[in-house]
Amino acid sequence: MTVKRNFREQTQRVSITTDTWTSIQRINYMCITAHFIDHQWKLQKKIISFVPVTSHKGEYLAKALENCLLDWGLKSIFTVTVDNASSNDTAVGFFKKKLVAWGASSVKVKYVHMRCIAHILNLAVQDGLKDSDTSVMRVREAVKYVRNSPARLQKFKDISDLIGVEAKSGLHLDVPTRWNSTYLMLKSAVFNEKVFEAYEENESAYSTDLGSDMPDVSDWIVVESFVTILKHFYEMTLRISGSLYVTSNTFFSEISDLFLVLKDMVASPTASVSAMGSTMKSKLDKYWGDPEKMNYLIFYANVLDPRDKFEYMPFQLNALYGDKKGAAFFLKVKSCLTELFVDYVSSYPDCVGGSSNTTFTSGASMECGNSENRPVSRFKADLKKKKLESGQVGVKKSELDIYLVESIIEEDGDFDILRWWKLNSERFPILSKMARDVLSVPISTVASESTFSTSGRVLDCFRSS
Repeated sequence: MTVKRNFREQTQRVSITTDTWTSIQRINYMCITAHFIDHQWKLQKKIISFVPVTSHKGEYLAKALENCLLDWGLKSIFTVTVDNASSNDTAVGFFKKKLVAWGASSVKVKYVHMRCIAHILNLAVQDGLKDSDTSVMRVREAVKYVRNSPARLQKFKDISDLIGVEAKSGLHLDVPTRWNSTYLMLKSAVFNEKVFEAYEENESAYSTDLGSDMPDVSDWIVVESFVTILKHFYEMTLRISGSLYVTSNTFFSEISDLFLVLKDMVASPTASVSAMGSTMKSKLDKYWGDPEKMNYLIFYANVLDPRDKFEYMPFQLNALYGDKKGAAFFLKVKSCLTELFVDYVSSYPDCVGGSSNTTFTSGASMECGNSENRPVSRFKADLKKKKLESGQVGVKKSELDIYLVESIIEEDGDFDILRWWKLNSERFPILSKMARDVLSVPISTVASESTFSTSGRVLDCFRSS
């Protein structure tokens, strides 16, 4: 009841993730999780509903979400993060209308739909691996051959010890529905490449049994390239799927770095690597190729990181979308960020103070006694009046303006963004409220341990009972 009471009394907005699980009885459940940053600036994650769903139609899912939120007294919803199923698009569309009926501003409602970045990465990697050449297949067959017999595996280990290859990990075999298992398989195989070569020399049946499926030098070169590529996707997925720290502030930088990796892949002289890069980029362009179609919160979250602000964004946008399109979109991001901040100012009128929008009074009204006869006072008043009339003076800088004009924080491995905002919340009473909402937005719907699976989330026997 304490959590429910806090939800009803709190003023900040809450972000939602929805995800579907299946029991061993083949019953589908929708898990609804609330994400928010509390008044102590601690990231919170609470599962608020786990209900069976009999339909995957958008209208049904939207109604199930609505009923859950009404039960919890939650109407101040900031975002809903979902995967890319068309039914989810429909559900979020219906839910936006409900938020408007609940009193949400039109400015905030347009940011509700957040697509799960982990799901998008999953689709891209699966597409890239789908068309991978025979090199991956040959290495898979080699691994399978060794693992299929205890005697072969023992001999492989003996050879590994003999030639001095440290046994950091054994050979892994992948499963079709988890692309990370393919990465781990290839990684372990590449680490043991010298052992495979020695095994071939000491085990005549190895080359005989595998025949044309045995990997050669060129296959190992290709697979090494794939391991380097998949490592970027693997580590990025782990980072963005974390649930113990905020992730929205890194979304845009992650995308920027990823597109540089894909650019290098496409330009690779190795045909298979270039083809894989083109396939992956084509899939990612569907979601991130046009910044106008992206949720602008990913850009705002980047700006609300005091280590970044607007320092790097113009260059990143130009690199991603070209100078002309990048520059135009950068101006739009600045304008829309200001629009959102103004909306927050109107939502918290009691917080408007010295650092928010306030107008100066004219020089004449500030005069007192007979000081107007003093030349210096008259000069100052006249100058202020001229500046006021010319538009140079009249409005104090807003909290957002002050924040942006201050120098960025130097990179520090121990930097805690929530602690920084907690310490600076008195200086930025309204902007900190906006930061608390934006930074709490989850960019993935599932925890890292579930992220790599394409077979869906399945409840174990205990949870299914």
